[in-house]
Order: sequence, then structure tokens, then C-alpha cells
Amino acid sequence: MWTDKQRGIRMSQQELMCKNSCGYYGNPAWKGFCSKCWRERARPAEAHRQDARVTGDGTPPTFSKFEEKKNMEKGRRINTMRRLFWGSPSPPKSEPSDSQINVLKAFRKLEPGDFTGFLKTLRSPSSQRLQSRCTAFLNTMEAYHDLPIQKHSDLVQDFYQSFADYFSSFSDAELTQTMEHVEKLIMTRLHKWVFCHDSCDDEQKDLTLQRRIRSLNWVTPQMLGVPFPEVQNAITGDPFLPAITAIIEMDAKRAPQDKLVCVSKCSQHVFEALSVSNSEPANADDFLSALVYVVLKANPPRLHSNMQYVIRFGLPHSLMAGESGYYFTNLSCAVAFIEKLDGPALNLSQEEFDGYMRRRQAPAAGGGRQDIACETHRLLDELTARQERLDRGVGDLNVQLRTWVQAVHTQIDQATSQLTMVQEELKDLSSSSPSSSYPDSTVSEQLVLTDQHAGPQDSDC
Repeated sequence: MWTDKQRGIRMSQQELMCKNSCGYYGNPAWKGFCSKCWRERARPAEAHRQDARVTGDGTPPTFSKFEEKKNMEKGRRINTMRRLFWGSPSPPKSEPSDSQINVLKAFRKLEPGDFTGFLKTLRSPSSQRLQSRCTAFLNTMEAYHDLPIQKHSDLVQDFYQSFADYFSSFSDAELTQTMEHVEKLIMTRLHKWVFCHDSCDDEQKDLTLQRRIRSLNWVTPQMLGVPFPEVQNAITGDPFLPAITAIIEMDAKRAPQDKLVCVSKCSQHVFEALSVSNSEPANADDFLSALVYVVLKANPPRLHSNMQYVIRFGLPHSLMAGESGYYFTNLSCAVAFIEKLDGPALNLSQEEFDGYMRRRQAPAAGGGRQDIACETHRLLDELTARQERLDRGVGDLNVQLRTWVQAVHTQIDQATSQLTMVQEELKDLSSSSPSSSYPDSTVSEQLVLTDQHAGPQDSDC
């Protein structure tokens, strides 16, 4: 039923790839390029701007001299920082040695995801050099925390590259595992220094995006072309609730890879919800539309800052390829779509869109909401009937209990009256006996006298 409707979001797999046709995923934050092509494209442009400082008459302007001096000072500070933990302006090339071979063997033995084991191996005496590099790098980054955020990003990426060169003999899987541990170690410590840095306007963009998403809370799944189940879960209601929870948890994580894990979980929950909602396999259009719906419903805190944090300080291979790169690229496209959302994208006229944005009118409840209301009423009726049956059962049980108590009390009264009669008879017999010094014989005589049907008894008395 959903295939016949026109969706507001259409994006092919090719449009998600890098514009440079390098085979990796692009990103709207990099203007459609991947991280590698974007850096290669941005650095020569920056160098060209620094060299183009001479005017037409050959006289360099005063502002250009100021910029040149400023850039030289920044470059000197960057080189100083690199020398502090590398000993030279550029990272040294690793040379195989016995100590390095032992270190590599120790890191190869680690299990995937064993971050505690990685820390123990890094603190071992054989890994003293690597530990010293990490400590020096962290201390230097904290000391120069007032540098621009882009410089911090370049230094962290250079540090990742240096570690990758040191473990160049590892396989791709082993290198990826080790670098993820390195990223988690470095960025967990630097999170408070580089997240929402003072040199960027991430905080203002977070507020702008949050207000934008809040103003679009009237958008329904039908407007976005999201397949919605006709019968929803009676407990959760919205099948996309797990995806909404996962994307909100992203702000609580510190390491970029942990934030990407939240994005991957959110995307996987979206695919699960789509598989329940639609009998046909979910395609890229359905996934992107559903992801837009999830972002609108979740309104994740500091979404722009979290995405920029992952872009600046995440491992390149996590953003350029694989599931995490695909999911993060779709999330970036979803945010870009929300920022530019208008009436035609939702199959609405501009007057209707403006009316919804200004709260002049509200969209009519779709068939999905009516189905939810009907299902809710059905559940309420069923619960009411069950409650009535339970009340009747409790009433019958109370009646049976009272009857049983009365019967017990009646039996107790009868037994008590019989006991009283027996005691009185025994008392009368004991008072009428001539001899009271032989209680045993008296009792025996009483028993003999009371038994009228018994025959003659032999007595030794």
C-alpha cells in the first residue's frame, strides 16, 4: 500500500557516495566528499589563500602580513606540540626490533572489545614508550586547549596515523580493533576539552536545530511516507520507540565510536520496525524517511555537536566505509533534510505548511491513529470484562468462606456441648460413689454401670 504513494525523500545509493568517486561514503558536512577527499581538498585551498597575499601592484597589504605572522605562530605551536611527544616535527617511522615485536604480540592476544585488557597491556613495561606518547599527547592537548577546534582535530588525526604506522604489520581487523581502543582512550580524556569548543558555534547551531525540530513536531509518518503498522504493540505503541531511545543515548557517550554504536543501534531498530510495518523488504527511501521521523520524534540533545564531534575526532575508516559509515551518512542526510524541510517535500502546499508551522491548524489524525484508538478501546473493554469476572469470583469465594466458617463454628459448639454433658455425668457419678479413696475402682464401677449391654465382668475384689 505504501509503494503507490509518493515519498518526500528519495535518495539513491550513488548519491550517498563521495563526489570524488573514491568509493567511500560522503557527508553533507563535507559537501558530499568523504573525510579523506575533504581534507585533501581543504588543505591546498588554505595554502593557496596564504600564498595569494600580493596585490596587483606587487605591494603586500598590511593585513596579509598580519595573517602570515599569525599563521607562522600557529604553525610553530603545532610543531612544538608534535616535538613534545614525537621528538620531531613529523611522526617517526617504526623500525622493527625485539621490544616492538613483543609489544605487537601482546596487543595481538587481546580479545575484540577488551578495553580493560588493552589498558593493562599499554601499562606494561614493554609498552612504556607507547604509554609515554599517549600521556605526553594528552597533557599537551590539555595545555593547548585554547587552539582552534580544527587544529585539535588535525592533531588527533595525526596521532591516529602515527599509531596506525606503528601497528602497520597488523591485519586490517587487528588494526581496526587496536585503533578503536586508542580512540576510546584518547577521546574519553579529551572530551571535556574539545566537545562544544569555544572556538566554534556548535552550541548555537544545537539550539537552532532543536527549535527547528520542535517546530516540526506536527509532522506525521504519513506525510513522510513512513510505513506504519496497522496493529501496533499494546505496550510500546510506537514501533520506532527503541530507535528513538537509542539516538537519544548518543549524547551520554564520550568516545566517537560509542556514539556511532548508538547510531547503528538506532538504524537497526528502524529496519526492524520497517520489517514489522511492511510486508515488503525495506529500501533506502523507507529507511531515510523513517530515520527523519525518528529524529523529529526524539529531538536528540546536542545533535549537531555530537555529529561534528564524531566527524572531527572519529577514526576515518569508521566514517568512510562499513555499516557505521552508511548509517552516519544517512543520519547526516536526515538532519540536512530537516533543516531544509518545506511544504512540497511533505506533499503540502506552502499555505498549509505555513499554517502548521504557525499553529493555525493541525493535521487530521490518520488511519494509524484511529487504529490505535480502536485497539485501545478494545483492550479497555477486555480488561473491564476480566475485572468483572474477577469480582464475581471474589464474591463467590467470600460466600463459600462464610459458609465454611459457620459450619466449623457449629461443629465446635456441638463438640463443646457434648463435652460439657460428659463432664457433668462424670461429676454426678463421682459424687454418688460411697468410696472416694479408690478412684480407679470407682471409675471402673462407673464404666461397668454405664454399659448396660455388657455381660457379667470378673472381678478380683
